[in-house]
Amino acid sequence: MNIALIKLLRDEFRNYNPSAFQKDLLAGLTVAAVALPLALAFGIASGADPAAGLVTAIIAGFVIGALSGGPYLISGPTGAMSAVLLVIARDHGLTGMWITGLLAGIMILLVGIFKLGRTVLLIPRPVITGFTSGIAIIIFVGQIDNFLGVKTAGADSATLKLIGYARGGFVPNWQTIVTAGIVIATMFGLPKSISKRVPGSLIGIVLATVVSLAFGFNTPSIGAVPSSLLLDKRLALSPDMLGMASQLIIPAASVAALGAIESLLCGAVCAKITNRKMDGDQELIAQGIGNIIIPFFGGVPATAAIARSSVGIASGGVTRLTSIIHSVALLAVALLLAPVIGRVPLAALAGVLMVTAIRMNEWEEIRWMIRHRFRSVLITFAITMIATASLDLTQAIIIGVGMSALFFVYNASDIEVTRKDVDLKTMQMRGHEIDDVHPSISVAYISGPMFFGATSAFRKAFADVDCERVLILSMRGVSLIDVSGLELIEELHDKMTSCRGELMLCGIQPAVRRILDRSRLSEEIGESNFFWSADQAILEANQRLSAQIVKPI
Repeated sequence: MNIALIKLLRDEFRNYNPSAFQKDLLAGLTVAAVALPLALAFGIASGADPAAGLVTAIIAGFVIGALSGGPYLISGPTGAMSAVLLVIARDHGLTGMWITGLLAGIMILLVGIFKLGRTVLLIPRPVITGFTSGIAIIIFVGQIDNFLGVKTAGADSATLKLIGYARGGFVPNWQTIVTAGIVIATMFGLPKSISKRVPGSLIGIVLATVVSLAFGFNTPSIGAVPSSLLLDKRLALSPDMLGMASQLIIPAASVAALGAIESLLCGAVCAKITNRKMDGDQELIAQGIGNIIIPFFGGVPATAAIARSSVGIASGGVTRLTSIIHSVALLAVALLLAPVIGRVPLAALAGVLMVTAIRMNEWEEIRWMIRHRFRSVLITFAITMIATASLDLTQAIIIGVGMSALFFVYNASDIEVTRKDVDLKTMQMRGHEIDDVHPSISVAYISGPMFFGATSAFRKAFADVDCERVLILSMRGVSLIDVSGLELIEELHDKMTSCRGELMLCGIQPAVRRILDRSRLSEEIGESNFFWSADQAILEANQRLSAQIVKPI
């Protein structure tokens, strides 16, 4: 047990009492009621079976919950992860999916150990929102077969699958549509006063199952659910694993990135709700360990889930015991009610997943983007969403981040340079003592980062600088500078020197000054030509001109 976790546990259980345990118990049972239908549904959506989803929820709730970086986080199978795993299971089988989960767990664990969790959150918000919406499309489209009660040809992407549906050639089963419709109507139409106490998904599944059995609907059901935590189909170590593992590095990196992002975002949201900080690196260590263990029980990769975590918080959960109790409750259901679960229609789970897919879109964020009409943000969101639904996670994130970077460079390259000739008479009126007034002093106020994207604008602004006696660059608005920016200043310095003028710099930010010093450009310009403010530089320039330090042209 590491020091960070010990500190978290000591702070979390300080003054813990029976009243707090009662809150954790009730919250844990409430979360279990929410998690049960989602676990079964996400097991199917991942390309495995309902039992795999249930086992994942149990182990993740116990192991990851116990080691978590926050007392409010509850992990298990999620919609976003399911959509990615479905593709891996389709291409590499269940064994490939388990190996991918194991490798992803190792990667997440290493990110947490080396405290690199903050780098995961560098992915721009429009990319994450677009990716989430793309995942929602994949989940929704993936359940249309179960909703319609048909079996259509497979496709390499949700987009191609939709095109296949548009071509027709199948006959829907009205009984499966009614079964799924009951769940969808219940989840959308149930009054909040009831859904706060009992989740709509659970009520909908119970109603749909009862109707299906009562009227003898010909609808496929979940089937036999093992009443055991150790599934028959699970990862077993073998020599063949090494060869398959080498082919799954990139998919595993995608799953690891998604697991880390989703867990840290969930933690950030819950920390804001509870006003209790999360240790992000410890959370990634917990996620890594949990996902290393889960494949050996036959489960699918897990991550922290906002839906379950927020229910735990809203139900009064105090500590991580909420997650552990929810895990124990699910285990009891698996051991005692396996025959009942096996009779749940697949169409009912399809209804749960379809509603979940609609709700998982970040509608508030999307409305914000549309309302503020940032074209670059909307384009990045739309293309990331389409790429996710049409390609795969890795390509979608690369495309989204690449577009965000291009838009950032384009917007940041709009550097502003304002040149003004100095009015020394005005400075005299402010109280500065100036004997001789020299008009050959110009100040250029620069705002924006000086990097490769600003090269054209900078050169254009100083194209007509020939023989200024003194040119002062006020750089208080320059937050960063790269090699291209250094070259621009050096070119300007050489240009001024060649025409016997002088270049002064003022208002240099510390980060920019360090780069100037490292490049030795500050030595070339001379320490005497650096000033805190433009006023200081102007007075010094005027004094030098008066003393004829700057040679006449």
